[in-house]
Amino acid sequence: QVQLVESGGGLVQPGGSLRLSCAASGSVSRFSVMGWYRQAPGKERELVSIIDSYGATNYADSVKGRFTISRDGAKNTVYLQMNSLKPEDTAIYYCNLLNYGNKYWGQGTQVTVSS
Repeated sequence: QVQLVESGGGLVQPGGSLRLSCAASGSVSRFSVMGWYRQAPGKERELVSIIDSYGATNYADSVKGRFTISRDGAKNTVYLQMNSLKPEDTAIYYCNLLNYGNKYWGQGTQVTVSS
């Protein structure tokens, strides 16, 4: 059974930074894809960023240049460094793992950007 445990959310002022972490446990393929999605109140869940096992990344246009995704393969952990945060980044952020054709989700961590 694969489990995802997220950490690092919180309240930050506009222009501030946060770092999210997500650790996967269980049988995780070295070819898995890990990433982050977010869901703001009243909106659909959207892709923020993903990274594959080779380090190739993809970002939503709204976060390019501000967010950086990285991955530690040995720890099965994915990180999201979020800089220059804006109020519109406020959402619940969900870790995602695509593993052996199955998709897994973390429990979500709240990120609030407000003065």
